[in-house]
Amino acid sequence: MKFPVNLASDDMAGGFVVTFPDIPEAITQGETREEALEMAQEALEAALEFYFEDKRAVPTPSKAEHGQDAIALPASLSAKILLFNEMLAQNVRPAELARLLGTTPQAVNRLINLQHTTRIDGIDAALHVLGKSLEIRLA
Repeated sequence: MKFPVNLASDDMAGGFVVTFPDIPEAITQGETREEALEMAQEALEAALEFYFEDKRAVPTPSKAEHGQDAIALPASLSAKILLFNEMLAQNVRPAELARLLGTTPQAVNRLINLQHTTRIDGIDAALHVLGKSLEIRLA
């Protein structure tokens, strides 16, 4: 997943302000363009936590316009978002998914915990029992 960013110079304070059209909660800044984009990665990941905590679907990233910067999420984080969104779409709670997987609700909670390192195979298995498949492609 790549989320496009809006990068604007801050005439009053100096530096650059970064916002995300798809994730309005993610706002940051940096003294230089490069620093602002580095900070954008952290701001995006922190803002995604709010969606998970509030049990709101994470918006699908829009396509970046020509010349627009975009922040790419790690593959494991993207997969967690896909699983989380699918659970919400199907109204499947962790306990129900755990039953379908033959595991514990705690194990499922780790699958959708953005701070927990998760093997992608576990996410793939969870998506499979929800009738979906995880596809990885080289772009």
